[in-house]
Amino acid sequence: MDAYYNCLNCMNKKVRILTMDGKQYEGTIMDVDRNNVYLKTERNGRVQTSAFYPGYGYGNQILTLSLFTLLAIALI
Repeated sequence: MDAYYNCLNCMNKKVRILTMDGKQYEGTIMDVDRNNVYLKTERNGRVQTSAFYPGYGYGNQILTLSLFTLLAIALI
């Protein structure tokens, strides 16, 4: 439940999210519900999904991340 309230406090702000499996995501929290956080990415044509193995995609995508996998949220 702490992750839910932390995400609510960071709504519409740029954040970096670290998940339990070591992946990092950067973007703006657009919405949050009791199970998921919805993150709008802004990476100029690339979506950074990990510090070690970056994923490729197009910018401004909405990622759905489970609140149960979140390890840390930092404002950037």
